[in-house]
Amino acid sequence: MKKIFLIIFSFLSLATFAAKPKNTYVKISTNYGEVYLKLYNETPKHRDNFIKLVNEGTLNQTLFHRVIQAFMIQGGDPDSKTAEPGKQLGEGDLGYTIPAEFIPTLFHKKGALAAARDNNPEKASSASQFYIVQGKKFTDVELDSLEKNRLKGRKIPVAQREVYKTIGGTPHLDQNYTVFGEVVKGIQMVDNICTVKIDGNNRPLTDIHMTVSLVEGKELRKLLKEISQ
Repeated sequence: MKKIFLIIFSFLSLATFAAKPKNTYVKISTNYGEVYLKLYNETPKHRDNFIKLVNEGTLNQTLFHRVIQAFMIQGGDPDSKTAEPGKQLGEGDLGYTIPAEFIPTLFHKKGALAAARDNNPEKASSASQFYIVQGKKFTDVELDSLEKNRLKGRKIPVAQREVYKTIGGTPHLDQNYTVFGEVVKGIQMVDNICTVKIDGNNRPLTDIHMTVSLVEGKELRKLLKEISQ
């Protein structure tokens, strides 16, 4: 009887393991709504670092400190937690960087989650600062001009061109900043934040705090059901 029980238990354990989602999902909540993000397994260094930050609560109460309509919203500066109104932000860090992980199939479509960085030659990413793309829609003429003048002749793949024409994004950032996730639900939060009034440094006049958490349990099952429909 014990052997039978152990065999059944092993089978159930394997079934449970197989049912685990392939990706990690994260939720960012603000007073402008909430957004659900899928982290890409193709960029494991950025994925694992972001999960670490979420688990440690590092990003909680940081601000979306840089907002540019038709471009992106940026947050995660650790200095923003205690920043005085009007202070310029974006220089804070955690004392380390993440090596660039440029994957040709991961690009800056609307809703892309990517890592901010300074002008270091290796294009290594900030440990905590990130942005979510709002972007804009492009025409073929605009994309052709972009390839010629800003991408130094690099051709945008046909499938990606279609996305940039129909959904939008920021194609000039491709292969320069690491894209490591995407919005799967709640893009309206990004659009909402992009409407706020900002100062001369693109900082919102009213602070936009965030709370970041892993999506697990019932909430994860509900999310996966919704995005699979």
